[in-house]
Amino acid sequence: MADLSQKEIDKKVSKRLNLGLLNKWYPVLPSYKVQNEPVGITRLSEKIVLWRDEKGNLSALEDRCPHRGARLSLGWNLGDNIACWYHGIELDGSGMIKCVPASKKSSMEGKKIIKSYPVREIEGAIFLYFGDQENPEPCDLALPDELTSGEFSNFLCTAMWNCNYRYAIDNVMDPMHGAYLHAASHSMAFGDKEADMQIVETKTGLVFEKVGQRDVNFDWVEISDTGGIWMRLSIPYRKNAGPGGSFFIIGFATPVDETHCQVFFWRARRVTGWQKDIWRFMYRNRLEELHWEVLEQDRIVLQNMPDNARENELLYDHDKGLARVRRMLKKKAHEQISKLSDKELASAEF
Repeated sequence: MADLSQKEIDKKVSKRLNLGLLNKWYPVLPSYKVQNEPVGITRLSEKIVLWRDEKGNLSALEDRCPHRGARLSLGWNLGDNIACWYHGIELDGSGMIKCVPASKKSSMEGKKIIKSYPVREIEGAIFLYFGDQENPEPCDLALPDELTSGEFSNFLCTAMWNCNYRYAIDNVMDPMHGAYLHAASHSMAFGDKEADMQIVETKTGLVFEKVGQRDVNFDWVEISDTGGIWMRLSIPYRKNAGPGGSFFIIGFATPVDETHCQVFFWRARRVTGWQKDIWRFMYRNRLEELHWEVLEQDRIVLQNMPDNARENELLYDHDKGLARVRRMLKKKAHEQISKLSDKELASAEF
């Protein structure tokens, strides 16, 4: 990075951070959104096409035909392959050109020109791995018990927000807002509106919590990087909300581009057997609408903040959790930029 000034490096770090960190797994869509037809999406400002084969297995490629750049998502699902609508060129799930129907002896066949994405399906969501040139192979992804243990039952809630994904992370890393923004909402009216806050380091991130107050309201939040960056919080429930104790939320904020994101929130309780059946019935018939109201309150506030809100902030003690997370993410972005060669760095547009 010797050929670039510190100002230029900082600009590229900021750009990378705005677009989203690489070498991570991100949820990109609910699983049900990809069925028979190819689906085009934008995530981390990268245009991507997804499709399923006859067995339901997913493939994900850069949404660009290597011939002349037409969108593959406009084409045909041929099962193992996807065909471009423009000239019928077929590619498999690895991005290899399998057939050029207009030219049976084309030298294009067998070449890999476009990017493919490792893909997994977890608890109703499609996850993609976004690697850089140095780390094209996916890292391991460890997720919390609420998404991996049979002791929990969850519902996935997802929404598009017209704000940068970092505003969504800031929002979750701010437990104090619950007692004000959500004061009239289900289960959010309890607890002190004034509290001391503390940060507790963990092996994979940190917990930000109210001192001396647990199991009253939105009292703590955890953020972890375990191959993907996720957040966890719990909200105590009264007995009339059914079995399962506290209500847990596992959240991801996936960048779409610099001014849009898709949030994923799994809402979970520790229930099995008949208690699971009761919880799922109560959620669908009584609780889900209330939870959407809370999410809408967050969305309205964040979408009405200016894009440059961080440049005109006056933070105080309750913001030290999100401030620490911002530094953590910025450090990760700087590490990714620092590993680029001088040539790659100078030309990087991200």
